[in-house]
Amino acid sequence: MKAVLKAFLLLVALIVILGVATFIWLGSRGISAKAQPGRFETAIARTMRHLAVPRGARNIRNPVEKSSDVIKEGMAHYADHCAACRANDRSGETEMGLGLYPQPPDMRLPATQSLTDGELFYIIENGVRLTGMPAWSTGTEEGNHSTWHLVHFIRELPRLTSEQIDEMKGLNPRSPEEIRQQIEEEKFLQGGNAAPPPKRTTTHQHIGAHK
Repeated sequence: MKAVLKAFLLLVALIVILGVATFIWLGSRGISAKAQPGRFETAIARTMRHLAVPRGARNIRNPVEKSSDVIKEGMAHYADHCAACRANDRSGETEMGLGLYPQPPDMRLPATQSLTDGELFYIIENGVRLTGMPAWSTGTEEGNHSTWHLVHFIRELPRLTSEQIDEMKGLNPRSPEEIRQQIEEEKFLQGGNAAPPPKRTTTHQHIGAHK
């Protein structure tokens, strides 16, 4: 009994020490999202992510049969929902993505590709707490099918061609300024204006992203 109590007290003491160390560490570094997790923090986060996905969900196989049409639908979904944070080339190097903590991972790498189809589906549908990854579940059968299409496309990311990346650019969401610019250019081509308006660029475009 004494041995059990001693082990318990040691565990409590360890938790307290870790908690104090964490507060001291945060106090020295601040809470800026510009810093990125180190190897230890990354390893802990990935372990917790794995444990957070129910075992039954991990083992679910993609019920949607892979086809060229399914890949195209998944590509359109990715370009419209995910690329704002993850980039068309799946690197995660976008204005929004680089400002997140942690930054979106390069989905071509084993850290993502080694996940099961069930894990990818669960993460897309339910999101990941304390990150920029939202929960995208619609609670509908149509939404589930769309997510499974996206899972198929994620598997294709390491082999994506430059032609496919260019195709995705036309599928990316456009800002109101970009839509206005297109309308003005069309008016010019139809003879409505003497000259096309200058193209404007914006520093920040907050577009919803699917991770």
